[in-house]
Amino acid sequence: MKLINIGFGNMVNASRLVAIVSPESAPIKRIIQECKEKGTLIDATHGRRTRAVIITDSDHVILTYLQSETVANRLNDEMEDIDEEEDEE
Repeated sequence: MKLINIGFGNMVNASRLVAIVSPESAPIKRIIQECKEKGTLIDATHGRRTRAVIITDSDHVILTYLQSETVANRLNDEMEDIDEEEDEE
């Protein structure tokens, strides 16, 4: 299991990610509101402005203050580490 740091020491399981999206569009705002009502919203912004929304395969939605590109770069770095470990074995 590989974890991705989404800020303030919060981690997300990389294999459970479905999408990393911007919170600006109306459909994403609706998804956030629906998850808040269902109780599946996780706010990892620590009071800061939401810059990326992470959607998981368990229908949880995670808010982070990091930009989408930053989270994606961290995910790509983790995937490269996995590939290197497999090559060494």
